[in-house]
Amino acid sequence: MKPDFTKSPDGLVPVIVQDFRTNVVLMLGYMNSEAFEKTQREKRVTFFSRSKKRLWTKGEESGNFLDVTSILIDCDKDTLLIKAEPMGAVCHTGADTCFEEKNQGASFVFELEAIIQARKKDPLESSYTSQLFAKGINKIAQKVGEEATELVIEAKDDNHELFINEAADLMFHYLVLLTEKGSSLGEVAAVLHKRNAVK
Repeated sequence: MKPDFTKSPDGLVPVIVQDFRTNVVLMLGYMNSEAFEKTQREKRVTFFSRSKKRLWTKGEESGNFLDVTSILIDCDKDTLLIKAEPMGAVCHTGADTCFEEKNQGASFVFELEAIIQARKKDPLESSYTSQLFAKGINKIAQKVGEEATELVIEAKDDNHELFINEAADLMFHYLVLLTEKGSSLGEVAAVLHKRNAVK
């Protein structure tokens, strides 16, 4: 991937940053070739600040870094789209994004996944999720099996409320298992999308 930095007189290309989970646009910045190389190397978004006239890693003062998950380039090779995991508020105002919307996906499931990941990273003693992580992969996998069995049992009856509740229990523990394995719903969705494309 080689962006064409010569198309702009100042040697900069615009960079759109998008949350890799929710697909919400977080901010717009600019990169020169040095900022691009640093971003690729360190897997953290670094811009060229037009006001400070220097490289600027997002979060270098606040700690709210943007960790890169993927970098895409447009057809003209003069604009970048970076999908990233925000480590906190993105806007200097303390908001989720620099635009007038919340950083949340169309589905609450992605928000729940983010909460579960936060419980693994920063455990809370009173949190059931944190307690599950503390018990390890065997217990987590066992819980997924138990919840799957309970869902199958409820599927054979006609109590819709119980069925939906068991489905929710399975989904929750499945998300915990994904997190424990270092995986995500986004990765699962990508596999399903790929399978669908070949049918």
